[in-house]
Amino acid sequence: MMQSTLRRQASRIITTTAIIARNTTRKTAVNNARCFSAQPAMDERPLVPGIGRGKTSTGLVGVPVDHDAVPKMIIKYQALLDKLAASDMPPSAQYRINVEKIARYRIAAAQNNLDDPEKVEELCNCGQVEELVIQADNEMKVMDMYLRNRWWELVKPVEIELNPNHEDDHGDIEWGEAPEEKK
Repeated sequence: MMQSTLRRQASRIITTTAIIARNTTRKTAVNNARCFSAQPAMDERPLVPGIGRGKTSTGLVGVPVDHDAVPKMIIKYQALLDKLAASDMPPSAQYRINVEKIARYRIAAAQNNLDDPEKVEELCNCGQVEELVIQADNEMKVMDMYLRNRWWELVKPVEIELNPNHEDDHGDIEWGEAPEEKK
């Protein structure tokens, strides 16, 4: 008798779960149907194949089209800046200076052209926006290694000796006549 009660309760749970799943699927299908329309919304520009939202391929194997690449760029490059700010790397480290300049430039380019990925690509001049997102990911990995190993401590300043006296530009070498060729 106890087994039959358990079976009935399990059957009710399964039936209730199936009804909830079916209703959820119906609501989702109705909501999705409302999102798609043959007519573009009043504020949207028409889709142009291969440009912006009409882009279907990057032309690069393994790099899919990402229509949200520009906002992702902003987030990822800002994460690079935040990580640098939280690190103990000195502000005078050349790696830090270079990464900060690149990140700030790319963030500004992306923020000023949120709806125009082609303009961002043109300004950054380092590939498609999808590639710029990948570059930010790769730079984060390099930065982790750089910070973990404290590589900025390995770079020593080098004194460069300049000779303002142009009379002695050749050091100890005497330049004379060109040697004759042996025949």
